[in-house]
Amino acid sequence: MWGWIVLLVVIALPVLWGIGIYNGLVTARNAYRNAFSQIDVQLQRRFDLIPNLVETAKAYLAHERQTLDAVIAARSAAQSGLAAAKAQPGDAEAMARLSAAQGQLESGLGRLMAVAEAYPDLKGNQNMMQVSEELASTENRLSFARQAYNDSVMAYNNRREVFPASLIANNYRFGPAAPLELPSAQAEQIRAAPTVRF
Repeated sequence: MWGWIVLLVVIALPVLWGIGIYNGLVTARNAYRNAFSQIDVQLQRRFDLIPNLVETAKAYLAHERQTLDAVIAARSAAQSGLAAAKAQPGDAEAMARLSAAQGQLESGLGRLMAVAEAYPDLKGNQNMMQVSEELASTENRLSFARQAYNDSVMAYNNRREVFPASLIANNYRFGPAAPLELPSAQAEQIRAAPTVRF
């Protein structure tokens, strides 16, 4: 009798241990996918604000049509990059494509805002100020969402790479997840110390 109980325990413990590791990997994968959905929400909000920004600026920047068209084209490319990343959150190629598209969009928006600075009437326009403020708020939320996603990706990758979980991860196709990197120009701007002059 005791022999059967010991045998069942010896068989059940490794099975329960394996189930625990598998469930932990699934939980970590779902966490980074959920974190990516928060990036999706903020990017969609940004995409929704851009046409309002362009329409407001269009009345003042008639001869800056190329800048406005570049922003709209970059918005379309960024939406396409987001769609690919939503289909496969964590996929290295999809995340690189999203990062590149977001870099182009941020560059276009930066040029638009620089051009807008030269037009006091546009800069003082109530709609322009409101949309610019909402866009800045969205950028802040996007930064927090990106950090949460990257933290979740790191936790997932750590969990799948440590032994003995790596044995189960490799056998059940828990592939690595890629973080969402900042485009290099934006990363350098963020990391650079501000210059203060008196």
